[in-house]
Amino acid sequence: MALQEDVIRHLVDEARAARQFAHAPYSGFHVGAALLASDGTVTRGCNVEISAYSVTSCAERTALFAAVAAGKKEFAAIAVVADLDATPPCGVCRQALADFNPSMEIILVSDDGSYRVVSLAQLLPEPFLPEHLAKHAKSQ
Repeated sequence: MALQEDVIRHLVDEARAARQFAHAPYSGFHVGAALLASDGTVTRGCNVEISAYSVTSCAERTALFAAVAAGKKEFAAIAVVADLDATPPCGVCRQALADFNPSMEIILVSDDGSYRVVSLAQLLPEPFLPEHLAKHAKSQ
């Protein structure tokens, strides 16, 4: 899916707005994400750091979980804005996003406003997907 420039800019603006709410008292690394559902709905997320680090949630998963909690399950794209140049989703976020659309478009935004669009398939070429579990269940 080729994203239109106005859609990209809207997602970037939403991700920037979400970044303002990041809770990053330990790393100081603020991240915002804006997830585009197939129906055009945009859900924001920010990173939330917790003192017990393993409980921390990245901006991408925060947006994904909020969207799913709102009844969305089909996604087309996500924009990610961090404090530094174009920062891709971590491996855990890549896996979580892949469960819903392994070829989702990822908009990586630099601090100067420039961006590049990559597919999730480029970032995670061989994800573990729900159909792998279905194949296992059938063999039982």
